[in-house]
Amino acid sequence: MSTPPASLELIALTKRYSADAVAVDALDLRIASGSYCCLLGPSGCGKTSTLRMIAGHETVTSGDVLLGQRNITHLPAAERGTAMMFQSYALFPHLSALDNVAFSLKMKGVGKAERSAQALALLERVSMRELAHRKPAELSGGQQQRVALARALIMQPQVLLLDEPLSALDPFLRGQMRAELRRWQQSLGLTFVHVTHSQEEAMALADLVVVMNQGRIEQSGSPRDIFNQPATEFVARFMGGHNLLDTPAGRVAVRIDRMQLSHAEMQSDLPGRTGQITHVEYQGAYVVLTLQPEGSGQEDLHISQTEAAYLAHPLQVNDSARASWHTPDAHLVKASPRPPTAA
Repeated sequence: MSTPPASLELIALTKRYSADAVAVDALDLRIASGSYCCLLGPSGCGKTSTLRMIAGHETVTSGDVLLGQRNITHLPAAERGTAMMFQSYALFPHLSALDNVAFSLKMKGVGKAERSAQALALLERVSMRELAHRKPAELSGGQQQRVALARALIMQPQVLLLDEPLSALDPFLRGQMRAELRRWQQSLGLTFVHVTHSQEEAMALADLVVVMNQGRIEQSGSPRDIFNQPATEFVARFMGGHNLLDTPAGRVAVRIDRMQLSHAEMQSDLPGRTGQITHVEYQGAYVVLTLQPEGSGQEDLHISQTEAAYLAHPLQVNDSARASWHTPDAHLVKASPRPPTAA
């Protein structure tokens, strides 16, 4: 790549469709040059609208998008220094892989020999040179994704934008392509901004995870920080793998693999909840048990044990049990705003 990567900064970025419909609400975010950022959140949280505003496919209501030292907020998509890889890949069905990749150069008036050479070089980089003359219908989902990636890269962008690029793939291929995306990003040294609703995907790929909710950023940080120290109830719930509990210190999140489970009659000085086992789920290396605490209004607790730990002291559905935790493993969280109630 001859074009160096660039940092990306969003300053009070806002998208309003009407006075009451705010898709993105004054977002402030800085993505370091050459890093892999995942915008993560449920449907309707504003992540795709944010990506489309960065790409120039959605108008900005207010705020700014800075790419390196340039303000690109109102530039046409083709002049921004970004390229977008769409969820559907958006390949031309009547063109070969080679011609799909070379298409944007053709539109710029680049000669056939030169654009074909550049397209072949990129197809080789994504291990698709031997299939260069096949049309999209003759390619697998993973192969189509590689063609779409090569087509995005041929414009030598400073930032590559990816809109749920793995969602159309089966779970096995999704895992393979996830590893390839990360390898390509590190090899190219580009800044990647990747929209996903998959927590697993974001954790595996990102240097920076940005968890969004109702058009705002709930928390941003490394995957390890997001998972181990969720800032809000929403983040703890959305990331999964945590129990939320009310304690004298306040509302806390405790990882399910940090919970301990014992028979109800066993004595312990640790804080905990007593209740009844309602579900036991075998997950191979782990067993996840669900405890319904005594008393009304308390959320079910989930406890993850290694298979060996479970088999050493197995508990079954309807057994009385006690779930406990060490105080240092309880992380204080803030309340998250609730969505508005429909009239």
